[in-house]
Amino acid sequence: MARDLYVDAALFMGMHSTDTAVRDACAAFFAAHLERPLVMTYEEVGRCDDVVWGYPRAAQDAYYPFMDLLHSVMPVRRRAYTADDWLAFDRLPAPATALSPRERMLLAAVSAGGGELVTVNPRLLALTTPGLPVRGPEPAAGPVRFPDGTGTLDKLYDVSLELVVDHAAV
Repeated sequence: MARDLYVDAALFMGMHSTDTAVRDACAAFFAAHLERPLVMTYEEVGRCDDVVWGYPRAAQDAYYPFMDLLHSVMPVRRRAYTADDWLAFDRLPAPATALSPRERMLLAAVSAGGGELVTVNPRLLALTTPGLPVRGPEPAAGPVRFPDGTGTLDKLYDVSLELVVDHAAV
């Protein structure tokens, strides 16, 4: 059985990164996983909103139709933290203790759930400790298109790129 794939706010907002290689890799990841279930904690979903709400209303209005449709067509399982996650928090290896509490809690949830985290968060990607299931997305192989059959996601994504973020700060 395949491990659950967890995504974080950095990967999701990475589709709007100021770094075009990161932006393309993140968009390609979501396009390739449009029909595969992904897991996102409520904290990470909320972090995306927190980032977007920090931008002018026009950028929010350009961004949200894409995000709303993507979350509607992609099987994203949103979940709260569990007691097992809290127990795993205290068992993370020493290098993880230098992370923010939010990043540590995300790693604990992924570890407790036996999943794998896909991220562009440079602090998480820098962890090379065995047993921490963290990886980055593959580089985009070419122009990214969302296979929703209608082209609607592509059009909304193009409009949403009015909003660009520093993915490393998410």
